[in-house]
Amino acid sequence: MIIPSKSSPSLLQFDVTDQVATITFDSPSKRNALEPAMRDELAVALQHIQHDKTIRAVILTGAGGHFCSGGDLKNIVAANLDNSGWLGRMQTLHEWVQLLLTLDRPVIAAVDGAAAGAGFSLALSADFVLATPRTWFNMSFLKVGLVPDVGALYTLPRVVGVQRAKEIMLSARDIDAQEALRLGIVMELHAPDQLLPRAQALARSFVGASPAAVALIKRSLNNALGGGLQDMLSAEAQAQSLAAGTAEHREAVGRFLNKQAPLFAWPAQDKN
Repeated sequence: MIIPSKSSPSLLQFDVTDQVATITFDSPSKRNALEPAMRDELAVALQHIQHDKTIRAVILTGAGGHFCSGGDLKNIVAANLDNSGWLGRMQTLHEWVQLLLTLDRPVIAAVDGAAAGAGFSLALSADFVLATPRTWFNMSFLKVGLVPDVGALYTLPRVVGVQRAKEIMLSARDIDAQEALRLGIVMELHAPDQLLPRAQALARSFVGASPAAVALIKRSLNNALGGGLQDMLSAEAQAQSLAAGTAEHREAVGRFLNKQAPLFAWPAQDKN
């Protein structure tokens, strides 16, 4: 099934086979950047999954050798939003982010290539992250003077701990597949041609599981560290709307689009 866009070709493929839904980000020329049309299609797909209880598991993946490279900076610049506009944008975003993070079915991310910015956040929204040896992650928001979003302020500390989450977010550095495996961001590594088959096998295994038990386990674990998802999303929206209004953000985006060196760069560690 393809979810159509009213004004342009679909940027997301949505397929349901044998009670497993597969969402594929499909804009390879932009490394599957999470532009507005793709966000809208993702929201529609997630709403469909939420209401279709015959779907027992969900796979998130990307086409063309990448998962998702994050937000489309050219679109962000063109939108020219003020603080209230950014707040509204974030609140709209969080309608489907909250749905994804609280979905009562297992979510498996099959990640290859780039998972940067919002793409990294989307991978973290999954219950299980599978990747390839060539996968890399980057919480790149600080490079353009922004705050991590798509729920990352909630999910990343729960995976790696608060100190490491601060380092990953404040360094905006690349994390390769092996380090991601060590940190627990990735559960398994597979060759590129085996990535999706492994994700499908894992997803199909839940078709025979008790939907009630799966939902109760997920809900209980989501609350195991104190819950607080709604409060964190509200804080994320407020923080992003403030950060997006700063001169530093505007300058950082301009330097990035003009291929100039950033004013901030995390110093490389001396391994000698």
